[in-house]
Amino acid sequence: MPSPIEFAGATFLGRIGLARIEITPPAGIYCRNWGAAAHDVARGIHRPLWLTAVAFTDAAGGGGPLVLLDADLGWWASAAHEREVRGRLLARLGLPAERLLFALTHTHSAPPLSVPERHWPGRELLTAFHAQLELAAAEAAEQAIAAAEPALLDWHQGRCGLAANRDLPESETLPAGSASGRVLCGYNPAGPADDTLLVGRITAASGRSLGTIVNYACHPTTLAWENDLVSPDYVGAMRETIQGATEGAPAVFLQGASGELAPRHQYTGDPAVADRHGRELGHAALATLHAMEPPGERLAFDRVVESGAPLAVWRPRRVEPARLATSVTAKRAVVDLPLKAWPTAAELEAQIAACPDRALAERLRRRLRIRESLGDAATYPFEIWGWRIGEAVVLGTMAEAYSRIQRRVRAAFPDRAVIWLNLVNGSVGYLPPAELYELDIYPAWQTPFDRGSLELVEDAAVALGRELLRE
Repeated sequence: MPSPIEFAGATFLGRIGLARIEITPPAGIYCRNWGAAAHDVARGIHRPLWLTAVAFTDAAGGGGPLVLLDADLGWWASAAHEREVRGRLLARLGLPAERLLFALTHTHSAPPLSVPERHWPGRELLTAFHAQLELAAAEAAEQAIAAAEPALLDWHQGRCGLAANRDLPESETLPAGSASGRVLCGYNPAGPADDTLLVGRITAASGRSLGTIVNYACHPTTLAWENDLVSPDYVGAMRETIQGATEGAPAVFLQGASGELAPRHQYTGDPAVADRHGRELGHAALATLHAMEPPGERLAFDRVVESGAPLAVWRPRRVEPARLATSVTAKRAVVDLPLKAWPTAAELEAQIAACPDRALAERLRRRLRIRESLGDAATYPFEIWGWRIGEAVVLGTMAEAYSRIQRRVRAAFPDRAVIWLNLVNGSVGYLPPAELYELDIYPAWQTPFDRGSLELVEDAAVALGRELLRE
């Protein structure tokens, strides 16, 4: 007899462990992330920052764990610095590179992941913070691996309207007849936005909630240059909202492909706005959780009932454990991306020294860090990280890709849950679509990657996803 058709999210039955450690720095630490900011140090704390580790191991435990680290931090200023930190973590944990993903929520209100410069106030606190962060990452990973227990991970897709398009043609803001070729970085009411929300529910064999994973694409830029508080931005209230409804089980936020996505109301100094945004996302995630079948059950077609219409009756059905996916796999791919013909590091240093404008100098400093990270070659070996966790696929890169990459990859695997991660295992530059290179738009002139790079990464990510699913 053929199996009934079913409706279910992607699942994984194996061993899963979670651990979290608070990483909130003290007030007075260097915390300047905006060129328009008038302050250099944090005056206080809006909400605590957290680092969460999740370890996934197949039921047999033969291949070792996959370890996901997720921290309330912004971005790595130096690729070399990030590689050094990750290298030490890999050595301590005894993991191959592809089995560790260090993701950042991308808050713009946390201390920078940058080697402190001599003139920075609060730099001693920043140096200590970096050391404590690395220790917390290692300890959280070890605790998650040790805590792993039989568990079920289910994924379900929902929707959330928090993210809006943030590529606004300046001509739309000017009086009729005025002309401008610039595209501003801010809310565009006419622009499309990907509202896809993926929620993973982790349930222990006993039935208790172990954790919730939220994958959503939206820049945490609610709080900006007027804010002088350390903050996870909207992620803090999102986490609080979900954990309050799941008996305190950790809620993990994974930043999606948000290159052109941000809240409508952003660039404020009011933490209440960030909290409102977080509750919006948190309640959307809870609604998605409530839409799921109970753990271990799937809706299956049962029979036809003849009524005024022929009625298709679906009923919940317990799934035999032998039918659930139990394996984990990790792979990475490398694609050579073309680099722009930027000035050399020495030339950029000279431009910074001669620049009297604080905001422009900040732009140049960021470009210098990118140049130092990538070197002077014509291409860069760009890594794409891939995991298969049961029936779900996790893909991500160090760049800030536009949302079209997650839409294309998900379209390539319509019967899978596809989790896309921006800013994983490093951070450098945007990946905007080729047509935006014709415009005066921040992501296109900020990125070191030349036209066509996003499209190359899309092709390679789909190929890596197919390779993972062949395992």
